Amino acid sequence: MIYIGETDNTFRYFWNLLDGNLHRLSGATAEAEARLLLGKSSSGNRSELFFIEAHTVEKVRSCIDYLKSVYPRAYLVLVYNHDDGEHDSKQYETMGFNDMMPDDISKDDFRQRLYVINFVTKKLRDTDLHEGKVKLFKLPIGIRIFDILFSLGALIVLSPLMLAVALAIRLESKGRVIYKSKRVGSNYKVFDFLKFRSMYADADKRLKELSQYNQYAADKDKKDDASAQKIHIDSSGIENADLSNMLIGDDYIIEEEKYLDSIVEEQKNAFVKFEHDPRITKVGRFIRKYSIDELPQLFNVLKGDMSIVGNRPLPLYEAELLTNDEDALRFMAPAGLTGLWQVEKRGEGGRLSAEERKQLDIKYAKTYSLWLNIKIIFRTFTAFIQKDDV
Repeated sequence: MIYIGETDNTFRYFWNLLDGNLHRLSGATAEAEARLLLGKSSSGNRSELFFIEAHTVEKVRSCIDYLKSVYPRAYLVLVYNHDDGEHDSKQYETMGFNDMMPDDISKDDFRQRLYVINFVTKKLRDTDLHEGKVKLFKLPIGIRIFDILFSLGALIVLSPLMLAVALAIRLESKGRVIYKSKRVGSNYKVFDFLKFRSMYADADKRLKELSQYNQYAADKDKKDDASAQKIHIDSSGIENADLSNMLIGDDYIIEEEKYLDSIVEEQKNAFVKFEHDPRITKVGRFIRKYSIDELPQLFNVLKGDMSIVGNRPLPLYEAELLTNDEDALRFMAPAGLTGLWQVEKRGEGGRLSAEERKQLDIKYAKTYSLWLNIKIIFRTFTAFIQKDDV
């Protein structure tokens, strides 16, 4: 990764964001430095990442042209200062820039953007240069209009129910009524995912006793199994917990050391779920059974983070495990309220293996169509009342 710019503070800021994995080229001498650093040979299918300060663009025009010739799959990020005024994204797009970000971007926002950048650069590596710009998933305008009308109408009709559920959750146990968690959706976009809280607020105190409930454990007899170590909890239950040396997913936490030790095994077993989870409240058990806990995601649909039908958006650490060519294909489809695997065996305790669930996501991405969405919606209406506790 290379930084092109003249502002020392900005370079040091990005250098820290990338843990020192950043080389700097400066100002008017950028092209000469690039030639010395990168050489004149073609880089094949590599897709290098370059951060370029907006106010130096005119000075480094020849360098940008050189980089695009040496690295035709280069990913260029324009780094701008808010004081510089408005930036015409279309103008920079025609110059070859793939993205823009402020020079004071937060660490969390930067990390989330890197998820998208890593996904796009991977697609760039797999793209035939003669095809032009990498093609990411784009939701058809007709389906987007349907999503807006459906979610808006549903929110109006269901608002009394949602208010009643919120009151019931508040009366039964302490904690937030709705919690937000980071999820990865279409094209690896990270967004705030909304659900009604369905667990007790002290879920973090009961971690060790819960590993036996993991449905997707590859080998329940192995004490060091990744899925047994990666314990699911409701995010509302970790607000007051000691999180030093812990990695936090959507509704689980795991010790960092154990996560690193088990990541190879986890690649075979990315999904985690409990059956008959004892931490679920009485209200939570009811709203989960009838999928009422999912209703706040209508706001995600209205905002454009999700669609009515699509693949389930994944927590960050689960999404990181699905990085090979075939697995990453699941992100070339919308993130959805309901989807193909949700209507498969939904009434059988949700007993789909991690591999079965992953393959259904991939199948949906490969066969995505309006007609498939319509069939899934109709199947959802017959499957949402579950016979078993999931």
